[in-house]
Amino acid sequence: MRIGIDLGGTKIEGIALDGSREVARVRADTPRNDYVATIDAIETIVDTLEGAAGTTGTVGVGIPGTLSATGLVKNANSVWLLGKPLRIDLENRLHREVRIANDANCFVVSEATDGAAAGADVVFGVIVGTGTGAGISVGGRVLTGPNGISGEWGHNPLPWAEDDEIPGPPCYCGKQGCVETFLSGPGMMREHERRSGRREPVQAIVASAESGDPVAEETFARYEHRMARALASVINLLDPDMIVLGGGLSNIDRLYQNVPRLWTAFVFSAGVGDVVRTRLVRAAHGDASGVRGAAWLWHEAR
Repeated sequence: MRIGIDLGGTKIEGIALDGSREVARVRADTPRNDYVATIDAIETIVDTLEGAAGTTGTVGVGIPGTLSATGLVKNANSVWLLGKPLRIDLENRLHREVRIANDANCFVVSEATDGAAAGADVVFGVIVGTGTGAGISVGGRVLTGPNGISGEWGHNPLPWAEDDEIPGPPCYCGKQGCVETFLSGPGMMREHERRSGRREPVQAIVASAESGDPVAEETFARYEHRMARALASVINLLDPDMIVLGGGLSNIDRLYQNVPRLWTAFVFSAGVGDVVRTRLVRAAHGDASGVRGAAWLWHEAR
């Protein structure tokens, strides 16, 4: 049996798989800013899953960052994980080997294997939620790179920045104007607050836009234009067959029509009569894609 854990900024999800069949699933709030409590929560989820399945399993964990050469967490927007020996601490707590990978890498391998991008050769998988992460799959295998940072598109500057987007909001990585600061949920909320004077959750902004509120519509149209520019830069560099969106913001239907329409203005050689063949699709496994990919870090498990 495989157990997968998706350690997100707001929730931790666990899944138990028997082959490709889901046996059990558990979700809990992430203990933000509390590293020890995060270890405790993962242990509780693993115990619960194994109790439901009636057996023990391998454990894979997707995290919003990656492990450095020294085994410490780096590049995590869940900043309480930074510099921590997460794998070692989990192995000591769970009394077994634990495999850890970037959550976006888990997401893209899940979708490229039997999800929305099954059969596609080059896939760029994007998670837009509390943060903005991405991963690359070629031939069904994740690219990691010698520094473990392949696909870290969210920490590049927003392309073709407009005057009021420079230098951009500060990012936890220490830079300003990263793609993540514009395309994450908090980024959309910040933009809407700047325009309306109101701090509202993403769901409320989207609902207001759908009901015809002009300020919310302006906020969301600006978000779509930024996403189109950011993904056009990926197409220009990687030329993927498919781009798969996951995370909370991926559930917004209008993105899949409007963003590809807008990105043609920024894709190299997308001139009159030319067609951008890259497809933008929603993750087939929804919120479960990352956690399924984490479980599949153990390919040899049965």
